Amino acid sequence: MELTDLTTFLAVARTGGITRAAEELHTVQSNVTQRVKALEAEIGAALFERHSRGMTLTGAGRRLLPYAQRMAALSREAMLAARDDGEPKGPLSIGSMETTAAVRLPSLLAEFHRRFPQVSLTLRTATTADLVAGVLDGTFDGAFVAGPIEHGEIAATIAFREELVLVSARRWPSLASLRAGTPESGPTALVFRTGCTYRQRLEQVLSELGWPSATRFELGTLDGMIGCVAAGMGVTLLPRAVVERSEQRENVHIHTLDRAWSRVDTLFIHRRSAHQYSALGGFLSCLKKDERIAAA
Repeated sequence: MELTDLTTFLAVARTGGITRAAEELHTVQSNVTQRVKALEAEIGAALFERHSRGMTLTGAGRRLLPYAQRMAALSREAMLAARDDGEPKGPLSIGSMETTAAVRLPSLLAEFHRRFPQVSLTLRTATTADLVAGVLDGTFDGAFVAGPIEHGEIAATIAFREELVLVSARRWPSLASLRAGTPESGPTALVFRTGCTYRQRLEQVLSELGWPSATRFELGTLDGMIGCVAAGMGVTLLPRAVVERSEQRENVHIHTLDRAWSRVDTLFIHRRSAHQYSALGGFLSCLKKDERIAAA
């Protein structure tokens, strides 16, 4: 069983399709297809169900998944541990929610690069669910996710405390105006894809406001999200710091929510069992030293 086949299998399982897996792996679609077929032939069972919307794991694929994750993570960890001589250098893969990457991380990343210029850091954004899965399978050395996270293999540190606010078009100047809407005039929920913690909480907030069946409209970027709110498409839920720094701030309404809905911790997570090599240790030292975090 080739490790390259397993990492390809993991990419397809994570992204749900050949095209997206090829983009993530920086290869062509034919290579991904060939490796998946080779692995299926070796195992003697189909690992994916193919359908019009992508690919999902079969029973055999679900049983293989945790083993493939551990093997891929162990392989990467072994390589990094062997190269680690105590000086932070080499690759470091960090994941983050897009909202955190946009507002909270620029100064932290600049400080890290200044202190440890020999570390080659890559940052990728994804939903909390995908980031947790990526930390567990070794795709990410660490990630910024929305809490709470409870998993025996994950160590978590509070990085930021965010206040979530409901953001609406100007035609909804208050929460009362949202409650008073009709099915024809009610809000559309502008959301990131499934697996986003903010999406789940927005759905809960809209249910409390009397809109449990609000139409969902998925968007892939933060700027697109706020821009669509400003254009009158609907409502979304985002950290106050993100909205207040947006160029569209004057074109939207910010609604303060009860503490039960508005408070969320952004956690930095990493695997407990992974070798704590120097590049990740250097990143953690910057994270803990950053005075902006305590004030967030």
